Amino acid sequence: MRYLALATDGDGTLLRGGRISRGALAALKRWRDKGRKLILVTGETAEQICDFPHRRLFDRIVAENGALLMRCGPRNERKLCRPPPATLLRALKQAGLSSLKRGKLILQADFKDEETIEDVLKRLKVDWEIVRNRRDLMLVPSGISKATGLLAAAKDLGIPPRLVVGVGDAENDGALLASCGLGVAVNNAVPKLKHRADYVLQGQYGKGIVELIDGLLEGKLGSESRRATG
Repeated sequence: MRYLALATDGDGTLLRGGRISRGALAALKRWRDKGRKLILVTGETAEQICDFPHRRLFDRIVAENGALLMRCGPRNERKLCRPPPATLLRALKQAGLSSLKRGKLILQADFKDEETIEDVLKRLKVDWEIVRNRRDLMLVPSGISKATGLLAAAKDLGIPPRLVVGVGDAENDGALLASCGLGVAVNNAVPKLKHRADYVLQGQYGKGIVELIDGLLEGKLGSESRRATG
């Protein structure tokens, strides 16, 4: 199978501690040089993405866990859902959540506040849900995920999702992997994602991305997939 695009998560997959290695950066450029497309699919906010110095390597960026399709700048953003209702924002504020942060369309909070947030959502009966990202939480409208964002980006690029490779490391990347033709986990991924992946890389973080890209370009990956066993 000749895959036409690579859709990668950001921190924890392509990035480690917010930084990209030289090897991973070179691998992305090799992928682009072969005429393939790059899609960044992340839970980061638009503001955080626009601070990323290598953002222009990507043909499309899916931000806020699938809620926002963007390049950088207000004229190049497409909202894929509505922002949180005022009743939800008010209730969360009244609950005293000190960790609550707001993106353009979604909300973020610390793992320790999960029970409080669940109580608010249950009481209000709003159509929003909690998505886990390791020790962080995201509040998103039901039905919005990295998969919906990836599908919008792939359609924008004119590429069938079955010709996209998705790679990630955390729980919220499960939807991304499931929506692609080949779903891959870096070796530092959480066990739950490894079990859902078609292929688990030997390398962690950027080393895994180098392994994946070189394997795809050399025809060593992608012809067969396997499910993780551990």
